Amino acid sequence: MEQFFFKLSIMLVPALMAITCHEVSHGFVAYRFGDGTAKAQGRLTLNPFNHLDIIGTLMIFIIGIGWAKPVPVNFNNLRNPKRDMIWVAAAGPITNFCIALFSAIGMRLVIAAGTQLSEMKFFVEPMVLMLAFSVYVNLLLAIFNLIPVPPLDGGRVVVGLLPYKQAVFWSRIEPYGMIIIIILVFFTNMFSYVISPALGLGIRLLAGPHSNVVFGVTSLLMK
Repeated sequence: MEQFFFKLSIMLVPALMAITCHEVSHGFVAYRFGDGTAKAQGRLTLNPFNHLDIIGTLMIFIIGIGWAKPVPVNFNNLRNPKRDMIWVAAAGPITNFCIALFSAIGMRLVIAAGTQLSEMKFFVEPMVLMLAFSVYVNLLLAIFNLIPVPPLDGGRVVVGLLPYKQAVFWSRIEPYGMIIIIILVFFTNMFSYVISPALGLGIRLLAGPHSNVVFGVTSLLMK
């Protein structure tokens, strides 16, 4: 039980921030391009309780990645639906990449400060763990959502980029998209050969000499 609460204290804030900012960014960009659906439903808020999905939150602690309730977007309200769809969909992963970057910078600064202020160890260590997990969970969320299968963001970006005829064909996959994604993730080697290498590369690029901290925290928390 003590181990559970330790994991909860490290994982909860970064994970909630990652999935909340991901969803809000979709709604905010949609609003900027003419669709006020998310704003009208009170979803343009960073209050995580407005976005919380119980199963999605629990999955963070079980498999290391979770989800929130999708922010509603009516693509027909966008000023240029096909073009604007690309930016609305891409907003989520871009936001997670930015949070991962800032988390990595913060982690480096806190580690550097901690080496100078040994008396602050009780504060520095949990902060480093939280920032390290933030790097991991935001990169994972961004990379996973770039899988080019709708309803994931990558799939919707593809629909926006394809010529009309091919876009219509690809969009018809969406009702079966989650089944396809489950098969790809759990019944193929896609995670080992695609997602995991991309995640490792991203961690090394952002965390640099402190990459081992991110890998170590992830390994500890995912046990």
